[in-house]
Amino acid sequence: MHYIDPISQPELPSVPLPEIPQPIDDGKHAVVDLLDVLLLVVVAVVAYFFCGGGAAAIFLFTHRAQGVTPENLGKVLEHNVAFLVSIQLVVYLVVVGFMSLLVWGRHHATLGRAIRWNLPGRRQAAYALLLGGGMAIFSNLAEVVLHRWIPKSLPIEELFSDRSSALLLAGFGILIAPLVEEIAFRGFLYPAIARWSGVVPAVLFTGAAFAMLHGAQLAYSWAPLLPIFIVGVVLTITRAATKSVATCVIVHMAYNFTLLLFGYIGTNGFRQMQG
Repeated sequence: MHYIDPISQPELPSVPLPEIPQPIDDGKHAVVDLLDVLLLVVVAVVAYFFCGGGAAAIFLFTHRAQGVTPENLGKVLEHNVAFLVSIQLVVYLVVVGFMSLLVWGRHHATLGRAIRWNLPGRRQAAYALLLGGGMAIFSNLAEVVLHRWIPKSLPIEELFSDRSSALLLAGFGILIAPLVEEIAFRGFLYPAIARWSGVVPAVLFTGAAFAMLHGAQLAYSWAPLLPIFIVGVVLTITRAATKSVATCVIVHMAYNFTLLLFGYIGTNGFRQMQG
C-alpha cells in the first residue's frame, strides 16, 4: 500500500517584524554617553573660571578711576547684572560650541541628532505652552505653601533691584537660559544617565542636578529648591515621553515667561522693585 505524500508547501521567506517604538526614550539608543557629560562639565567649569576671571580683570582695569579695587571688586560685581549676564552668555556660547564639536568628533553626529532636538507639531507645542504655564502656577502656589521655610532674602531676588536689571534678567531667562539648559540637561545628561541606570533613576538624578544648578540663586535652601526639583523632573519626563528636547525648551520658556509675567504685573512693569 502506497501512501500519498501531501503536497509540500513552499517555504515563505521570513519577514522581520517592524520594531515597535518604545513609548518613552530609555536611553538605550542614545548617542551621548557619560564621558560626554564629564567632558562637558569640565569645559563649563573652565569656561566660567577663565571668562569670569578675564572679565573681572578687565572691569577692574577700566574702573579704577571709579574707586574699584581688588579688595572690593567682588562686592561691586556680585550685583552687577549686566556683567553677570554677559559672562553667562559667553560661557553658554562656549558650552554649546563645545557640545557641537564633541558630538561631531566622538560620534560623527550633528548636535540636533545627538540630543534628539525633534521639533514638535502644533498640537504638541500648544500642550507644551500650557504645561509650562501650569508649572509656573504650581511654583507660585508652592511658594505660598512653603513661605515659612523660605529665607527672607534670596540672592536671585537681590539681582532684581531695578527695572533695567529686571528686564535684562527677564530677557535672558526667557530666551537664552531655557535653550542652553535643556540642551545640557535633557539633551546630554538624561540620555547618558538613562542608558546606564534606567529611566526612573535618570529622571530623578537629572531633576536633582537641574535644581542644584539654581542652588546658589536660592541660597541652597530646600524650600525654594523643592519646586525647582519637581519642575526639573517634569521637564525630564517630558523629554522621555516626547523624545524631543525642542518640546522641553518650549515648556521651559513658557514656565519662565509666566513666572516673570507675574512678577512684571505685580511690580507695575518692574517699576516698584523691592529687591
